Amino acid sequence: MTADPLSERGPSCVRTGALRGIEGIAVDVEVDIGSGLPAFNIVGLPDAAVQEARERVRAAIRNSGFEFPLRRITVNLAPADVRKEGPVYDLPIAVAILVASGQVPDRFGSDVALFGELSLDGRLRHVAGVLPFVAMCLAEGIGTAIVPAEDLQEASVVSGIRVLGIETLAQAALDPSLWEAREPVVTAASTLSNPHDLAVVQGQEHVKRALEVAAAGGHNVMMQGPPGSGKTLLARAMPGLLAPLTPPEAIEVSKIYSVAGLLSRDRPLLGERPFRSPHHTISHAGLVGGGTNIRPGEISLAHRGVLFLDEFPEFGAAALEALREPLEAGAITISRARGSVAFPARFLLVAAMNPCPCGYYGDSLRSCSCPDGAVSRYQRRVSGPLMDRLDIFVEVPRVEFSELTGEATGEPSAVVRERVIAARARQAERLKDSPAVTNSEMGPLEVRRYCQEPLVPAAQPLLAAAMEQLGLSARAFHRVLKVARTIADLANSDAIETVHLAEAIQYRRRGAD
Repeated sequence: MTADPLSERGPSCVRTGALRGIEGIAVDVEVDIGSGLPAFNIVGLPDAAVQEARERVRAAIRNSGFEFPLRRITVNLAPADVRKEGPVYDLPIAVAILVASGQVPDRFGSDVALFGELSLDGRLRHVAGVLPFVAMCLAEGIGTAIVPAEDLQEASVVSGIRVLGIETLAQAALDPSLWEAREPVVTAASTLSNPHDLAVVQGQEHVKRALEVAAAGGHNVMMQGPPGSGKTLLARAMPGLLAPLTPPEAIEVSKIYSVAGLLSRDRPLLGERPFRSPHHTISHAGLVGGGTNIRPGEISLAHRGVLFLDEFPEFGAAALEALREPLEAGAITISRARGSVAFPARFLLVAAMNPCPCGYYGDSLRSCSCPDGAVSRYQRRVSGPLMDRLDIFVEVPRVEFSELTGEATGEPSAVVRERVIAARARQAERLKDSPAVTNSEMGPLEVRRYCQEPLVPAAQPLLAAAMEQLGLSARAFHRVLKVARTIADLANSDAIETVHLAEAIQYRRRGAD
């Protein structure tokens, strides 16, 4: 009996990756071609998109000038206990088949990883998650990553690894000159001027001050006031107060957008902090993440930026309560039957709400038309535990005629931003040996060291009185101290003076704790 020459070659192996959250996991694509009736099987926890790769790979190999083996082909995606999703495995599967069938030499080995979706004619298409895939290659010691040409800019964001962009399957299999391709130089997206400047907002100087404190320390803000008082305009000016992303933050945020498929192919490295403003009709999965193939939600897309939730009580109760974990931990864990995925979600929450359903409860000119009990029911839509996790509460009253028609304007956002950047620099120096980045992220030990110890003795009675009269919880007590620390940083003061603590206390909502 004549031996099958393809069977004698043994299996081939090509490296690629899988995604878990925003991190890549190394995956080996093993292909064995054996004797028997023609079959093409993919094992190793593939999803439907990976199973469909059989037809794409078959057509791409044939239309690229190669021969698809009419043998029993088994593709194993290892490790087998990690679920494989999406069309990113098309290219490595096709190359591994060509290597196993002896049509191309094995020039790949363990030092090369391939990623890409194949069209039926053998051209490569864009795949989501290229940035975390290439970062995984660097971490795993893989020296070269081969990606679709249209993803080359995104892949080249990661330094320390050679990245090659190809357009067709034939190039990957037959053109060794590709291996000398140069890496393009990628720069961060330029920070655009924010069209919403604080200087164009008439009046509301106390709200502008609260937003400055929030931007400087990364504190969450709740604005409450009647319709048309400027809450939305003020919130949209918030990105103009924030410092640009640091290089590590830019990589981290860009990974999230890459996984979500929202990263620009021309400017693949984000340079400005994200601003997300979902509508209150958004689904629970849309806000916190999830879906059949788990993807990041709005809270993760706002990571290291601003999440603006207008009409805060109108959001679904389940969605609002799901904010409690990320507001405290800076991350969200989504658990499904298939397993759990964690996404970063360290955002600055800016929430806005009307005082009642009609919007005019407590207004100086218009009377509230809500029926009895409607106001309290409306405000109870936001639970006490969620309110307890907010740092700054500020009333946004009606803007008077004299303020709207006056010539006086407030400080432009650029001036306020300089103070914010200086305050953040003080925090960075203070917290350089801590995992915290801003004052809002400090844990109990940091609060004691950097907030309670620098508090001047004269401020202690004021803090004790606030604790009793406002009924502050232990969490709210720490949040007051964190805000006071930020106010002191804005004043370029190492000590937390009485005036700093007094301003922080006035930002607490009486009865909210």
